[in-house]
Amino acid sequence: MDKQILFDNIDRIHTTAMGVDRIKKNLSLNEVDVVDWCKSKIMSKKAEISKQGKNWYICIEGCIITVNASSYTIITAHKEKR
Repeated sequence: MDKQILFDNIDRIHTTAMGVDRIKKNLSLNEVDVVDWCKSKIMSKKAEISKQGKNWYICIEGCIITVNASSYTIITAHKEKR
């Protein structure tokens, strides 16, 4: 998958108010700007990025971030199940 498409559209990545709450809860984050936190993880060289169907999945540091491929909305983020 061409993750360069995701990188080229990094400025379009956003989420909803409910998305912010869900991500903070799921990842136990106290970060003020969840979107910036997610963007930094997506751009990390350590990130494993794949596209399945209509979503991008970014796996990094025990977390999985799900981004809609057409709207660039961060749908959710959660800890990897081990």
